[in-house]
Amino acid sequence: MSLFKARDWWSTVLGENEEFDQGCLCVADVDNSGSGQDKIIVGSYMGYLRIFNPHPVKPGDGAQLEDLLLEVQLKEPILQVEVGKFVSGTEGLHLAVLHCRKLSVYAVSGTMGNVEHGNQYQIKLMYEHNLQRTACNMTYGPFGGVKGRDLICIQSMDGMLMLFEQESYAFGRFLPGFLLPGPLAYSSRTDSFITVSSCQQVESYKYQVLAFATDADERQETEQQKLSSGKRLVVDWVLNIGEQALDVCVVSFDQAVASVFVLGERNFFCLKDNGQIRFMKKVDYSPSCFVPYDSVKEGTINTLIGNHSKILNVYQDVTLKWATQLSHVPVAVKVANLQDLKGVIVTLSDAGHLQCSYLGTDPSIFQAPKVESREINYEEYDAEMKELQKIIREATTIKDILPHSEKHKDLTVTAEVSPDLDAESQAIDSEVKADAVPSVTVKITMQSRVTVQKPNLTVSVQAPLAVTCDQFIFDDLEQDSSESVVVSVFLKGNCSPPELEGNCLVSYNIPTGK
Repeated sequence: MSLFKARDWWSTVLGENEEFDQGCLCVADVDNSGSGQDKIIVGSYMGYLRIFNPHPVKPGDGAQLEDLLLEVQLKEPILQVEVGKFVSGTEGLHLAVLHCRKLSVYAVSGTMGNVEHGNQYQIKLMYEHNLQRTACNMTYGPFGGVKGRDLICIQSMDGMLMLFEQESYAFGRFLPGFLLPGPLAYSSRTDSFITVSSCQQVESYKYQVLAFATDADERQETEQQKLSSGKRLVVDWVLNIGEQALDVCVVSFDQAVASVFVLGERNFFCLKDNGQIRFMKKVDYSPSCFVPYDSVKEGTINTLIGNHSKILNVYQDVTLKWATQLSHVPVAVKVANLQDLKGVIVTLSDAGHLQCSYLGTDPSIFQAPKVESREINYEEYDAEMKELQKIIREATTIKDILPHSEKHKDLTVTAEVSPDLDAESQAIDSEVKADAVPSVTVKITMQSRVTVQKPNLTVSVQAPLAVTCDQFIFDDLEQDSSESVVVSVFLKGNCSPPELEGNCLVSYNIPTGK
């Protein structure tokens, strides 16, 4: 548990009984306001699309009605939301919403209000693509080095990469050796798609290789046609990380080299463009999400990693710089600029707890009250000290702990040996080779003159003799009461005993009364 808690700047709870996941959170200036302030876009598996623009009056305030710019319910679950230049003919930002079998691109716009209720926001469907395969996730970017627009790549549940050049479908390619879908990211620096396969390998595929490879929709053609129409899809580089990956992120900042970050189950990796490891960090917790962001120190990259213990860790490369306590387990985390406040941490839980927070501590405003001054009475303190010391001496004196028994013993133990052998032998597990091994009965009596707690009787004889039972535990014995037990002694070993004596040992507790 962290000593410091995340400072709550703004928070809200989305809907009731809704579910959210990693791709359901996005921050961007989706309405193209030009103010540089991000909006928070959230989609849910129940099909609700919400856009927030937080404006708390003071830090820690909950959501107000005017903070929710837009809330619409779409017909299908929302798997992922992204913002980019997805419409041809304009470089404005548009919202891409990925459903299980459909990709929709919307334009978000606001109309100035004439009354105090504020602006009115709405979304307009620009185009949509009906998918032939069930989608898992998507990524976007200037594929092939195009300028002024973003293309979209969708990964299906059966391992097909479907690429869309905005309003038109380009092509589809199957990943080799595919079993289960993994996280997907695009690197504009190398024009590559980076994913993590079910073989626990980070794999990179060039866009040009995908474009010239054999079309996944033409599987019925002959081998000669395949050779003439395209090439086999070949991976650019592979790195075995030895664990499943939760997320992949490609970053490129002015003060640091371009890097590929991979969040694993117990490690997070920073890779170069060619797949070589720049550094890696082993973590002692179960991570849930992460996001790299620009560092103030040149040549380094900061990373926020949330875990299932409700802790958000801040790393500068591999050095832990800060750890803060959250009120929920984050499944998605982003860094946004909201209301002229740069670097706001936006987190989303799987149950819909959306929180905007910042790091740091608040100064304590508590002031200790002044203690009323009074004169010290040393004579009174000395008398009290002597009385306490007297009580301590009496309590630590040994003679006062146990009650006195001057004339009589607290407990007496007597053993009476029967003059005759047992009519029926009580010997057990004897090594003597005889039809009947003789045994003799011994009656042991405990007589207590005081109250005895939990007496424990142990009977011992010297080998090769043995007793039928050597341990007895009794309940408490009241004052002037007795308890008797009967045991039988017999020859267990096949040799003569050196002596015929035995011992009885009793352990017990006596209440002190203090």
